[in-house]
Amino acid sequence: MAHRILIVDDSAAIRQGLRSSIERQKGLQVCGEAENGENAVAKVKELTPDLVILDLQMPVMNGLDAARRIAQIAPQLPMLMFTMYSNEYLVTEARAAGIKDVFSKSTGVSDGLISAIQEALGSNIERRVPQD
Repeated sequence: MAHRILIVDDSAAIRQGLRSSIERQKGLQVCGEAENGENAVAKVKELTPDLVILDLQMPVMNGLDAARRIAQIAPQLPMLMFTMYSNEYLVTEARAAGIKDVFSKSTGVSDGLISAIQEALGSNIERRVPQD
């Protein structure tokens, strides 16, 4: 069974690019997309993904706030951040919010991001069901 990934980004083009890169990998599938953090929280409850990829800057609710809420309802759910605004301070804040790692969009969907997805899922094989 393929690992299910939720993509959260306000740019439809970024979501499509991520989807395309992820679905070329054996054992990975995109189970849903959200355009802001508030929708991401709802989709985590609805879709029970195995991993979430979050953007930082989004309308309604940003990626850090979404990560904090997701960590409350699904504490074992791995999250990665894919953003234009990668710096040491953000990495520290992201990890405090429950995000495993931060990747820069300026490098595109790199092997590093795909490897991080596979690594995060390797230690989280069983399905994670959000708690209400």
